[in-house]
Amino acid sequence: MAASNRVWFSALAVVATALTIFGVVFAATDSNPTGVVKDSLVLNGYPPKTAAFSLNASSGNSYSVHATVEVNFNANTIEANFTVPLALSGVPLEVRLVDNVVYVSSPNFVSVFGTPWIEVPHTLPNIYNYSLELVRPDIALITGFPKEKVTKNGFYVTHDFKRDNVAVTTLGAAKNANPKVGRLNWSITTGKQGEVTQSDLTIASKANDTKLDVTVLSYNQPTRIVAPPESQVTFKSPAFVERLLGSLNGTILVPTNLSHFSSTNLS
Repeated sequence: MAASNRVWFSALAVVATALTIFGVVFAATDSNPTGVVKDSLVLNGYPPKTAAFSLNASSGNSYSVHATVEVNFNANTIEANFTVPLALSGVPLEVRLVDNVVYVSSPNFVSVFGTPWIEVPHTLPNIYNYSLELVRPDIALITGFPKEKVTKNGFYVTHDFKRDNVAVTTLGAAKNANPKVGRLNWSITTGKQGEVTQSDLTIASKANDTKLDVTVLSYNQPTRIVAPPESQVTFKSPAFVERLLGSLNGTILVPTNLSHFSSTNLS
């Protein structure tokens, strides 16, 4: 049972980390709606009520995950279905964020935790603000990158930002740990109207790299996300999350000035 728990702790930690970095990608944008377009992700200048994303995250050879993520911005709820490679097979995990609680489920949870779901209290920020940022990010507000390349493909425009000699550290590292020197590549693709369609982030050092690719699959499709039945849930304390993230310490790269990155400023 102890070995089984370690496997699931690692899998859940991957999911928790992927969701954490996922928020960073879209936190570094701002809104300024305008324009008319006929692409498949048309927003007509209005923030989306819902959105669906495809997410791929990896960190060197340590882990990789794929997920589809649905967000209801008005209800402040999120649902994600992950595939986490463990051993020779992929482990499915379902994650729901409802009413400031994170619910996680997987087929083998009954044998590990006694119920098909576990829940962990988690204060979720108002994700409606992220819907505003998806309408049309003001690229001019992104600073701190000395290198920028703009590529046009039809009505899609991709902005590639690069910065070398970035101080990076690993998620969960001690506050007094010496940072490493790395590089940061970040790209944002928008449609003709300016709505976000894709965003990729790579943080690399000599020893490791962390990558996150997020693609918008749809906007404004019906999405209803609810909590699982209480009888099917086992409660876990916030300390449980710290334990999960601790199992991946030393593998996930983040800029040391992550708070500045979230404010579109790396200078």
